Amino acid sequence: MIKDLMVHLDGSPEDEVRLEYAQAITSGMPVHLVGAFTNLLPELSMAMPFDGGAAAVVQVVMELEQQARKDGDAVARRLADRLGGRGAPTELLRFDETLGSMSITVAERARYADLFVATRPYGAGDPPMWLDLVESVLFGSGRGLLVVPPGYRQSGSVRTVLLAWNGSREAARALGEGLGFIQDADRTAVLMIDPKADGRMGQAIERHLARHGVTAEIVPVESQGRRVADVVLDEARRISADLVGMGGYGHTRLREQVFGGATLDMLTIADRPILLAH
Repeated sequence: MIKDLMVHLDGSPEDEVRLEYAQAITSGMPVHLVGAFTNLLPELSMAMPFDGGAAAVVQVVMELEQQARKDGDAVARRLADRLGGRGAPTELLRFDETLGSMSITVAERARYADLFVATRPYGAGDPPMWLDLVESVLFGSGRGLLVVPPGYRQSGSVRTVLLAWNGSREAARALGEGLGFIQDADRTAVLMIDPKADGRMGQAIERHLARHGVTAEIVPVESQGRRVADVVLDEARRISADLVGMGGYGHTRLREQVFGGATLDMLTIADRPILLAH
């Protein structure tokens, strides 16, 4: 069961989307809600090029940082007021960091929460400012990451869960992180894409969930050349899933693409919340 839920806040309109979602999925639960306010500070490169010499560059950066902290004070006060009106235990954590260090700092702090809520970083038309943060939390926090589409509205608690299952370590992590939602849901469907004909994997996960009091519906689907993300989202729409749970896959920064194909696709086109774990 979730006791500590951390929500990313950055002073943008999406803050309210994330907060409303967090409140909806934890309604009636004794959950401590932690707002993680990321207040970006300027980096030295923001003052370059500059013809006034090193001292002048340092002065410019100092002035920009002072302004960023001042602006952050106003946002923090507003966020504190918003959290204070929740009527349940809340906490606002403020991170004043440059972009280069922010993601690592937040991911380390996310280890002290049960789940981290962020906005889907791709596909909204804007540059993915917080892509590094999403990546760091997913691959570095050891916790589950719940990604919400921009502008998404949740009408109530999670009633239907779709679990994308392929028997991998990452899928098992997603199951573990989402088990509380699965147990509280009215319906759980386990999607198996291009499964083996013997059906043993489906039987094993069905028995495992049954031991947790969950009667799961096993849904084997042939991909027929479709992308994994398309298959998952088609099934999620078919059963009106409130939440999709799946393993998060990725590569090291030494390669061109940080996220694996299915994960990247879901972080680009998913029209409903996704619980990812690595």
